[in-house]
Amino acid sequence: MIDNLTEKNFLLFAAKYYDDPNCTDMLEFQQDLDRIKYIKRLLKRYQDNSDLKERLILNHLVVLYNVFEHEALTRMLALKLGEYLHLVKPFLQYMGYWPRTINGVNDTNIDCSGVPTDIYILRTLRLL
Repeated sequence: MIDNLTEKNFLLFAAKYYDDPNCTDMLEFQQDLDRIKYIKRLLKRYQDNSDLKERLILNHLVVLYNVFEHEALTRMLALKLGEYLHLVKPFLQYMGYWPRTINGVNDTNIDCSGVPTDIYILRTLRLL
């Protein structure tokens, strides 16, 4: 595993841990990576307008965790969605993918117990 995930080595890291036997070309790989951007947009919309599309976010996360190695994807999400990590946390807890630490993201190890949890998202997910 790459010890330190950065923007510079992100694509190489993602390709290394991508495992979709049905993928036939780079376009499909890129479409799967674009799901992270979609999640970021949805989280920004929630933060700005309190408009939570929890099922859509969960759907994107499920697809991503089905095609990437779990620990690697969690690191990728921490890198790309770092400013929204407190919003991602309840989703990953709900799915059972929230770790104790996320190691090697921009020369940092993230102590996940120190990441706050958005209570509204947590309550919403408990109702599903």
